Amino acid sequence: MRGTDEKSGSLFSYVDLEDRIPVKHPLRKIRQVVNNAMASLDTEFEALYVDFGRPSIAPERLIRASLIQILFSIRSERQLMEQMQYNLLFRWFVGLGIDDQVWVPTVFTKNRDRLLTTDMSRKVMTAILAHREVAPLLSDEHFSVDGTLVKAWASMKSFQPKPAITSPDDEGPDDPPSPATTAADQPEQTQAETSPMPRPTRQHRNAEVDFRGEKRSNATHASTTDPDARLYKKSPGTGAMLCFIGHALMENRSGLIVQGDLTEADGHAERRAALDMVHRHSPGSTRRLTLGADKGYDAANFVGDLRTACVTPHVAQKTRYSAIDGRTTRHEGYALSIKHRKRIEEAFGWAKTVGGMAQTVYRGVERVRSRFILTMAANNLARLPRLLAA
Repeated sequence: MRGTDEKSGSLFSYVDLEDRIPVKHPLRKIRQVVNNAMASLDTEFEALYVDFGRPSIAPERLIRASLIQILFSIRSERQLMEQMQYNLLFRWFVGLGIDDQVWVPTVFTKNRDRLLTTDMSRKVMTAILAHREVAPLLSDEHFSVDGTLVKAWASMKSFQPKPAITSPDDEGPDDPPSPATTAADQPEQTQAETSPMPRPTRQHRNAEVDFRGEKRSNATHASTTDPDARLYKKSPGTGAMLCFIGHALMENRSGLIVQGDLTEADGHAERRAALDMVHRHSPGSTRRLTLGADKGYDAANFVGDLRTACVTPHVAQKTRYSAIDGRTTRHEGYALSIKHRKRIEEAFGWAKTVGGMAQTVYRGVERVRSRFILTMAANNLARLPRLLAA
């Protein structure tokens, strides 16, 4: 007689699915690492539960389902819930029994916005990297940093002029007359003629718009779809688009991402985020670290801040007015950092082609940031089976 799972009450528990998954399936190792990571976050999850109200989705299962969505390039929560109805591999990874009921897509989305915050995404990444088999793969001295553009879920047609802000003392055309205005100063009211009933004009939902000759900037315009998105381009010769900037800090030994962040698009955002990630990963470190970066980080203020923080700036030199001199480039480690820093592009490429971060489907910098960090954690999980087997 088949037993009943005490947690879900189903005739089949997710443990029964173990025999159905191939032994050498890479998802087995990923699930083992995720299990230990979720176990280390039990204290964090306990604080999210309450003793009253209707039962919601367990945070552990919500994180597992979000990781499955990223690893298998599932474009929406609705499609994820649909595939979990019949995909035993997904049910086994998330922790659902064979006949357990799958969540409603809107309920899953509401719980995701409430539970999967930026802080929780960072804790999940830290817990994965702290695994006893993963920690020896990491370097604690040599790092690389870079940024990439994440296209916002907003079209260029939504980039409209900001409403004009008038001072309270100014009387606009729709303002009532001031008390000092007497009745004699008002023109005589004439009987308005009855205007003909206007005919409704059919407007297309995606009408043609000509932006030629119109000057637009972030100072005068904002997106009506996602106000946090900024019009920006990272390199000359490319078109500007509404986007965010995703940042990643990579350790150079195995190429794993140890810190992630996402900010509004800005010319100084990459350097500010690099300093924040270094301080967050190694707070108050007194040992000498190295940080590889491209020419976009070759600025005197940034290099000076790194040296003050006991970090050697292995930044690619600009052709003119470089802040990197011979005291850094003469060492052999500088050439190695310049060589290894390019591996961070592999994580960005995976996040955009597999993880769905080429254009985010979320709005607001907070939601996009939490998703970007979780995607970087999923990229580490995707690389672990091969790294641990080496």
